[in-house]
Amino acid sequence: MFFEFTVSTPSKTALVDITEKIEECIKKSNIKEGRCFIFIPHTTAGIIINENYDPSVVKDIINTLEKLIPWSASYSHTEGNAPAHIKSTILGNQVVAFIQNGRLKLGTWQGIFLAEFDGPRVRKVWVDIIGN
Repeated sequence: MFFEFTVSTPSKTALVDITEKIEECIKKSNIKEGRCFIFIPHTTAGIIINENYDPSVVKDIINTLEKLIPWSASYSHTEGNAPAHIKSTILGNQVVAFIQNGRLKLGTWQGIFLAEFDGPRVRKVWVDIIGN
């Protein structure tokens, strides 16, 4: 079962927790056991699973990516957003999560994040839920 929703990102770089929106899709699907494929159709944003309990983890991820791939470096891409493309390539544009008892089956501290690197923007998220 396919779902699509949008996320408005707040800044140039941000990790936006979309776990609840994914849970809503699963609830609407009525699928109790299966897999949830989450994809973002953008080249300057990504999707990750990481800790969503302590906000300092999000800050550390963003700060480290900024140090590794700074906006101030010399890039060939003329649109000015080469670092966003590089960061999204490193993080990736899709994740798969398990569904058990009609809920996401994640680790205790895990959540699903849309990773924005060229915002603020309105981003699409595609979710495909497949039952066992």
